[in-house]
Formats: sequence, C-alpha cells, structure tokens
Amino acid sequence: MPLIETKPARQRIPAVEVLAPRAHDSWTHTRNGDPRGYIDADKLKELWIHTGTACNLACPFCLEGSHPGDGRIPGMKLSDVKPFIHEAIDMGVEQFSFTGGEPFVIRDFVNILDYASQHRPCFVLTNATEPLLKRRHQVLPLLDNPCPIHFRVSLDFPDRARHDKDRGEGSFDQALEGIHWLIEQGFKVSVARQTDAGEVPAEVEAAFRGIFREWKIPENLAFTAFPDLGTPGSEDGSPEITEGCMEKYPTVDSRAHFMCTYTRMLVKKGDAVRVYACTLVDDDPQYDLGGSLAESMDERIMLRHHRCFSCYRYGASCSAPV
Repeated sequence: MPLIETKPARQRIPAVEVLAPRAHDSWTHTRNGDPRGYIDADKLKELWIHTGTACNLACPFCLEGSHPGDGRIPGMKLSDVKPFIHEAIDMGVEQFSFTGGEPFVIRDFVNILDYASQHRPCFVLTNATEPLLKRRHQVLPLLDNPCPIHFRVSLDFPDRARHDKDRGEGSFDQALEGIHWLIEQGFKVSVARQTDAGEVPAEVEAAFRGIFREWKIPENLAFTAFPDLGTPGSEDGSPEITEGCMEKYPTVDSRAHFMCTYTRMLVKKGDAVRVYACTLVDDDPQYDLGGSLAESMDERIMLRHHRCFSCYRYGASCSAPV
C-alpha cells in the first residue's frame, strides 16, 4: 500500500474571505499578528518535477542539502509522474521542468525526460558533470523528440578554484565539458551562477564569456543569477511579507510573475507523490497542497517561507522559457 502523508491542518481561504488577525496562526499571520501576503493561483503553465535530493556533489550552500546517497526526497520514477503529466496536459500546461539534487543521478530520469518531451517542452537544472557525461548516449536521442529540451547548468563563479572549492576538484572543467557537448549536439543551454554583494553583473558575465571563448562555447548564453537561498530548514531573518506589503509594492502585473501563481512542483514523500506550491519550499509541509494538480490550484499560497522574500524583493524566478 502506498504511504499517504498527512499534512498539518491548514484552513483553505476563499479569495474573497477576510479573517480577523490571529497571531497564533503562523500560516495566515506573521509573528506580529499581521495578515500575511498571499498569492492566488491563476492557471497552471509550468509543472516542476523534483527528481530527488540525491546528487553526485555535496555543495555546502545547496538549497536542497543534497549529497551522494541523500534520501530526504526519494528519487522519482516514470510511473510516479505519468498520471500528473497527463493531468497537467489536460489543464493546459505549457512546460515541464526538472530539479534535484542532480536529476541525472536518478536511474529513471532519462525515461521521465523522454516521456515528458514527447508532450511538452522541457527545462532541466543540472550540474552537467559526471552523471550527465556518462549518459550522453541516452541523452542524444532526445533531440529527435517532438518537443525541445533546455538545460540550465550550474557554474557558480568565473573562477575555477572558487567554483571547485565547494563543488569538488575538476567539477568546473566537467561542467564546461558538459555545456560544450550539449551545445555541440544542438540542445539549448543557459547558465545559473551565484551572486556576490556589490558585484557588477556585466563584469562577472564578461569574465564568464572569456572562459567560454577558451572552450569554444558561444558567448551569448543567457545567465540567471541567484542570491543565497539558504539550506533546508534554515531561517535567514528575512522580513515577513504582509498583506500591506503586497498592496503597497508589487503591481498586479508583477504579482503574476510569482511562480506560485502559475507553477506547481511534484515532490515524492515516501511512496506518494504530493503537489507543492513552489520549487523552493519543499522543506515546509504547509506548502503541501494535496495529491492532485487541480486541487492544488484552488489553494491560496501564503508567503510565509523566508525564500518567498527573494521572489518579493528580486523578482526571482527559477524558470526560463524553453
């Protein structure tokens, strides 16, 4: 029998309902008792699939706390995701996206990616090191699938020694080898990098492009720069987002760019697959929205997690068009 995880009770709040402040309700109210800011879903445009937290690397800054053999989130199988892929298609989903851990560590991942890219464009977050390089013979045939696949490769800094300090010796060159191979075959590739306080983005990216020239990698790759999002279960002291914040600062258009407006993520818990609100909050069971995508889109998402502040402040998005 599948294991069914029960989640902490959370009141479902219709969009028109107004509640009196209840300081003890940490889901709907801040520590000071102010009503939290929230997002109401619009339409499912992108479905993220968490392949599992196992990874070939053990980066100390990893927002998933991933490392070799990690089982905090078990690995996905094709049989786990098939029903959700078809539910998402019925709901008009436009893209399937994948995160980990390192997806290519998961035994069934290429089968999942093959199946998904038969139906919709796909977006994969990867470190492009040994697990991908060992599966090149499996990845190459995916070019013939009906829908394109975009790979975003983690390349932290334009500095081999600094990158390898946390990711492991040789990982910088392996990632560049992976990028070069993917582009040479015809896949779309972009780069995820880290940010430094006070940096000049144009200078950082110019340094990357100099390295790309050495590796005969196109210099026009797109970059996505991420702030430090902390490790699972951490709290970085970010300000809490209230209803007043949402009314005062983001415009109606900018709220529509919050990922919880148009995305959901599948997370495996034991033997059951659950639907979470966001790619960045799988460490908080309050963001478990149920066992179906349709059900999850009826839920109001309270901006309680400290990573919500990154979206609020920076307009951060984990995604990219394929």
